[in-house]
Amino acid sequence: MSETTKPAGTVENQAIEDPSIEIPVAGTADVVPAPTATRPDAVPGTSAGGRSRLLVLDGHSMAFRAFYALPAENFATSAGQHTNAVHGFTSMLINLIRDQKPTHVAVAFDVSDDTTFRKAEYSEYKGGRNETPAEFGGQIGLIERVMHAWGITTIKMPGYEADDILATLAAQGEAAGFEVLLVSGDRDSFQLITDNVFVLYPRKGVSDIPRMDAAAIEEKYFVAPSRYSDLAALVGESADNLAGVPGVGPKTAAKWINLYGGLEGILENLDAIGGKVGGALRENIDAVKRNRRLNHLLKDLDLPVGLGDLEEPRPIRKEIEELFDELEFKTLRTRLFDLYGSDTAGEAPDTIEAPEFAVLEDAAGLQEFFAAGSGMRSALAVQLAPGRIGNDAEALAVVRANGAAFVELSRLDAAAESVLAAWLQDPEEAKVMHEFKAALKALYYRGLGLEGVVDDTAISGYLIEPDRRSYELAELAQHHLKIALAPAVSASGQLELDLGDGPDGAAATELVRQAAVVHTLSKHFEKELSDRQAGALLTTLELPVARVLADMELAGIGVSLDRMNEQLADLSKVVQHAQEQAFAAIGHEVNLGSPKQLQTVLFEELGLPKTKKIKSGYTTDAASLKALLEKTGHEFLVQLMAHRESSKLAQMVETLKKSVAEDGRIHTDYAQNVAATGRISSNNPNLQNIPVRSEEGRRVRGIFVVSEGYECLLSADYSQIEMRIMAHLSGDEGLIQAYKEGEDLHRYVGSHIFNVAPEDVTSAMRSKVKAMSYGLAYGLTSFGLSKQLEISVDEARSLMKDYFDRFGAVRDYLRGVVEQARVDGYTSTIEGRRRYLPDLTSTNRQHRELAERIALNSPIQGSAADIIKRAMLGVSAELAGQGLKSRMLLQVHDELVLEVAPGEREAVEKLVAEQMGSAAQLSVPLDVQIGVGTSWHDAGH
Repeated sequence: MSETTKPAGTVENQAIEDPSIEIPVAGTADVVPAPTATRPDAVPGTSAGGRSRLLVLDGHSMAFRAFYALPAENFATSAGQHTNAVHGFTSMLINLIRDQKPTHVAVAFDVSDDTTFRKAEYSEYKGGRNETPAEFGGQIGLIERVMHAWGITTIKMPGYEADDILATLAAQGEAAGFEVLLVSGDRDSFQLITDNVFVLYPRKGVSDIPRMDAAAIEEKYFVAPSRYSDLAALVGESADNLAGVPGVGPKTAAKWINLYGGLEGILENLDAIGGKVGGALRENIDAVKRNRRLNHLLKDLDLPVGLGDLEEPRPIRKEIEELFDELEFKTLRTRLFDLYGSDTAGEAPDTIEAPEFAVLEDAAGLQEFFAAGSGMRSALAVQLAPGRIGNDAEALAVVRANGAAFVELSRLDAAAESVLAAWLQDPEEAKVMHEFKAALKALYYRGLGLEGVVDDTAISGYLIEPDRRSYELAELAQHHLKIALAPAVSASGQLELDLGDGPDGAAATELVRQAAVVHTLSKHFEKELSDRQAGALLTTLELPVARVLADMELAGIGVSLDRMNEQLADLSKVVQHAQEQAFAAIGHEVNLGSPKQLQTVLFEELGLPKTKKIKSGYTTDAASLKALLEKTGHEFLVQLMAHRESSKLAQMVETLKKSVAEDGRIHTDYAQNVAATGRISSNNPNLQNIPVRSEEGRRVRGIFVVSEGYECLLSADYSQIEMRIMAHLSGDEGLIQAYKEGEDLHRYVGSHIFNVAPEDVTSAMRSKVKAMSYGLAYGLTSFGLSKQLEISVDEARSLMKDYFDRFGAVRDYLRGVVEQARVDGYTSTIEGRRRYLPDLTSTNRQHRELAERIALNSPIQGSAADIIKRAMLGVSAELAGQGLKSRMLLQVHDELVLEVAPGEREAVEKLVAEQMGSAAQLSVPLDVQIGVGTSWHDAGH
């Protein structure tokens, strides 16, 4: 029922049902059956042992997942229709059918919330959801058209939700002896899990969708699937606007459920539950019963199709061709027909078999294998498994031109491990890998080093095509080699290898096959890297940086749980106070997270000026409310914005708290192949999005503290690096002179634009100049500048003209970089990092203008990324070269954070300033600002 996650269950329970609530009789079902036209004969396959396997998708849930997994701005037709949800959904389904090999497939869609029996009982059901983004509009209909052309039946039931259709099909499938796989991003579906029914629940976007079984539910939530809706009834679900019992969390609810045998037992023993939470339960029992009625999924809908109607869907070539032409899908077309073996849609992908391999366990065998391949390039694949803090290395496969081997690390004695360690650490033995950094960290936990890595196909694939959305091995093999490489799926459905079948079993074979693909892919990339002149970037920059990042991830950064808890308590007070003041401003309570209720308050009760019109009324997004606040100054808006900001910060701190590892530190994951400009990104958790503009936001940095045994944290940040790069690339003498003389650039530029002395440049003038200077580097138009500065378009246009009249070299550079990119087909950074932009010559104006903005920005932002990477390499080398114990912990855009060992502060400050300042030879100096303190906040400057 919810697009977000929430608990649910399946208990049939008369004590909870309310006979006064009438379940409506379904209206005419909306079913699009599989077409009967002639289709390709080949099908993806049948499930194991010949048993039928039913795959049912919650269409809306997974469409939203796909929408948020892919950036809308990168997926649009020439007519302006956004297609990111359609693309992601289709790609996901191709992968699911390829990997799960269902014999029967269906997709269920929701109808309007207002028509469901749940909404009829409780008008505020789902009332707290955010507004549907405008870019999502029309994409459900397009997904339905894709399904029809694919031959997949889609089902809607007026009065009910997609969850109920999933529940009914699951019951029918299980009764018929099927294995049933339900694909949903909604935890309500967990209540349907049995020994024969499983939920494929997305963990990340629509690419990581592991299988959830009963054991997984019990391990995570401490209740069986059959009791999960009881848990949801007690805890509540904010996404569905269902309030739970105050003070009762999942652990308390699970304890009661297991103690009393479910919700019905809890209701019979209400007086036995003492304490404050017991009182709260008794006061909210009606809400609990309501929640239970609403979260219970119906298994007995009268569906207009049977299981036989869902069998063996296959694409209709003509319809797919026409629709994908309209949607401007290219790669998906090939992948879809390749899946079904259509010989009229291009050759099906080849498969690569694992070469014959030796299973090596003793020192003599390992020594002989490595000696026979001395001097050859070897592909190395490492099998990872969850460890205490990070991943552990379980096994590895080595593939080279004259042989292959598999090694299970737990089977090695000391002598054999010594031979393996020597080869791994030999820098003269060239090795190619996929996702080298992850393997490096895992081997570290085993006490094994890793040297001699000359290629990481996840990085070299990125350097060749920095705008791809995925650099997974299977995706690269499919795209570049036309090789199908399905990920191995263990018995639990996780995307991993299970070595329990022995060293010569399927898991070992799969790991060797992956190594063989890496070997082939790396060889294929050699020419493409050479053609793009990216070989040096790979070997002298990206691979060394990956090693530095691995060290930083392993180190992590210390945190103060006391400060976290203190800030959470303070934020909770601010949230509560803002809520109370907001209620006082309008004279009644309202759900501050409900767009519909906010629309009523703002535009009907208060009569405030209307914001942008959207499908559900008038938008209440942050930007619109900020503008409305500035226009009206209404107290309700003041408190609403404070409530939102503090709630968001509290959620961020909660996420950080959950990320603290067993060693009391946070270990983020850095990625080099996410941002097309070359910027390093941070994930799990993201430490690069901590706000610094507000004091409360900056306070979050205060929870990151120096560790015991170290003296302080040191923060080193480039000052105005993008503007300095702009001055260098444009060669503008005025800007260069300003930087060489140590002028305040924005004050200097302002004095020339506004024709006043530098000391007479007001803060407002300086702010305008700063916004414009940075905006120009991002392709900001006069219209965009007018909105940003809240001035007229004419004034913005005049401001830009005055700027270009004074700094003509900047104007000439910005014009020239786009025109040169149009000729070359790509832009390039100072280091030679290329970004290819075919849309620069597109006939579609929107696509062309987007490419032009990217052409303006990429050389500047990409050069900044290259410079900070060079600085990181220099700092790391100097720390090691001087034998210092201080270490780098974080990289945040243009900032490095180090932990300084006692007595090393002066030396570290000196080497950091030198290495960052000399990371690039520009026509202007690189200014580095350094601060120190016991916390990241205190070290700020």
